[in-house]
Amino acid sequence: MPVLTRLIPAPIVVDIRAGALADLATVLADQRISSSGKLAVAISGGSGQALRERLSPSLPSASWFEVGGGTLEDAVKLAEAMKSGRYDAVVGLGGGKIIDCAKFAAARIGLPLVAVATNLSHDGLCSPVATLDNDAGRGSYGVPNPIAVLIDLDVIREAPVRFVRSGIGDALSNISAVADWELAHQVKGEDIDGLAAAMARQAGEAVLRHPGGIGDDSFLQVLAEGLVTTGIAMSVAGDSRPASGACHEINHAFDLLHPERAASHGEQCGLGAAFAMHLRGAHEESVQMARTLRSHGLPVLAEDMGFSADEFVEVVEFAPRTRPGRYTILEHLNLSADGIRDAYAEYAKAVEA
Repeated sequence: MPVLTRLIPAPIVVDIRAGALADLATVLADQRISSSGKLAVAISGGSGQALRERLSPSLPSASWFEVGGGTLEDAVKLAEAMKSGRYDAVVGLGGGKIIDCAKFAAARIGLPLVAVATNLSHDGLCSPVATLDNDAGRGSYGVPNPIAVLIDLDVIREAPVRFVRSGIGDALSNISAVADWELAHQVKGEDIDGLAAAMARQAGEAVLRHPGGIGDDSFLQVLAEGLVTTGIAMSVAGDSRPASGACHEINHAFDLLHPERAASHGEQCGLGAAFAMHLRGAHEESVQMARTLRSHGLPVLAEDMGFSADEFVEVVEFAPRTRPGRYTILEHLNLSADGIRDAYAEYAKAVEA
């Protein structure tokens, strides 16, 4: 008998609205995630303390754990500290590093994770991956999806605006990443999951076409929903493919070649996506993406991030080495340094017109 449906790994709670953080304890109790309130809450040592003071009265049975950073060692230490308690769930309360450490720790000790984001810097919030620094650089570790996701738009507005900008670039890059996935399917016969591709692409398109700005709740709502949906798309695909193509190869190349000068993840991904769209001949889409990036204050040229054209050529030439086996427009065209330089000059002229 054919399989007529499939189960999609997704949170049982997604609560995105102003004031959501104040209802954290109620939401977890109502959904029977933690009716006893026995929670292990991971926070940063800085801004996390203010959140602890705010939430402690509503979470009297919770235990609080400071996370030192975003390394594998930090995540292992967090798991060791948490495993002695009898908790219902782990709560990761903070930015990407805190949530990734909490994801890894929760998986290690066999507890569900509740992700409570304090910024919207990237799409890893709801993904089945924890990205952690290790002795070899940076690694991606498979973990279960969060059982619940809460995003308080009031808290998001309090975070530095650069975090929102980074999330915008990461969301928009989905459009290029899915195009790369489709290219790999057409040329290499790589399997593609239509549902995952549709979810990721629509998340990017919603951000691309929204008329609002960073200060608008309606825009932040769409961005937050898009980042969560992208994480679920990666779970559906069982891979980062729906959200990672040439855009992310370029991002990784910036990080590896210029670790001290690299911009934010989303800024680099956004620029990489707009340039990749130009490379594949989607010139109108590339210009539209660049205009949207610029309207939100993100870079659209390497020079906007303090890099020369020659440095960008070096980055793009190196980019395919960051993800061996991944087929994108960069591998497909296999441009020489001179070819990349010419393409970048054409791209720069188009987006500056």
